[in-house]
Amino acid sequence: MRVARLHALSDLRLHDEALPVPGPGEELVRVEAVGLCGSDLHWFEEGTIGGVPLTRPLVLGHELAGVTASGRRVAIDPAVPCGGCPLCGEGHPNLCLHLRFAGHGDEDGGLREWMAWPRQCLFPLPDDLSAAEGAMLEPLGVALHAVDLAHVRPGATVGVFGCGPIGLLVLQVARLAGAARVLATELPSRPHRLEEARRLGGEPCPARGGEEAGAILEATGGHGLDVAVEAAGDNAALDAAVEAVRPGARIVLAGIPAGERTSFSAATARRKGLTLALSRRMKHTYPRAAALAASGRVELDTLVTGRFPLRDAAAAFSSAASREGLKVLVEPST
Repeated sequence: MRVARLHALSDLRLHDEALPVPGPGEELVRVEAVGLCGSDLHWFEEGTIGGVPLTRPLVLGHELAGVTASGRRVAIDPAVPCGGCPLCGEGHPNLCLHLRFAGHGDEDGGLREWMAWPRQCLFPLPDDLSAAEGAMLEPLGVALHAVDLAHVRPGATVGVFGCGPIGLLVLQVARLAGAARVLATELPSRPHRLEEARRLGGEPCPARGGEEAGAILEATGGHGLDVAVEAAGDNAALDAAVEAVRPGARIVLAGIPAGERTSFSAATARRKGLTLALSRRMKHTYPRAAALAASGRVELDTLVTGRFPLRDAAAAFSSAASREGLKVLVEPST
């Protein structure tokens, strides 16, 4: 099979390798679609993420869908919890102490034609959903988990800071959760993202290094946001969220910063009595994500703006890094 491995910064190479052999409880899956995520770009551009360095040629890709060797169309959960640690026992598999995650550390991901993966992590893909939409169920699950943590109530005014694919999915899920208004920020150099936020029912607000907080406060009549989700991985976005929310509000940090530290105005956050929650991937969301997508209540396919065969994986990363579109997919089996 053909495999794309990251050897060093921006050094993605194609290899011919033997098909993987499924272990106990695993199935062989032909990979049809792989979405490139912001965390993949951290690996590609920086060679590290969250303090974990690239130590060997790694197969990236964790937003996955494919067809099993037996012919079942599936969405592939990239996270494999151990099932035996205290956090798994408490219902927090996303915080598992021994989690395996596709395309991270020592675990190869989906930028290959075939992969062997635990059967428990293969979810049936509804007939109405394409492989591309199946791959998008992973970021939709991340958005669902973030909105769960945000405790969005019907009638709430919500802010989404960052309108990449995750932010745009958070916008849609927040509206489904009952948000009366969703104000969405993005850099003015990415007008297509602001326009997509508008099309999906949000109120776009250009990000200006944190100064957009004033515009948001004005738009809410001085009341401020009830809830904010930071999806940019950027300190300026977090500063704007802290300034734009009302006292007693809740902020969820869903974005992954380039460095290992995140900062914000502690004085403002303390004075307002804010609650900050940090979102770690997702948990128990694949069935909900599939049901929402199959019902047509969440748009996935319109967020896909680039498709590349595996042989052009390097070009796919360059396209994703340019931020000129939204979601870029690699289709290894094409």
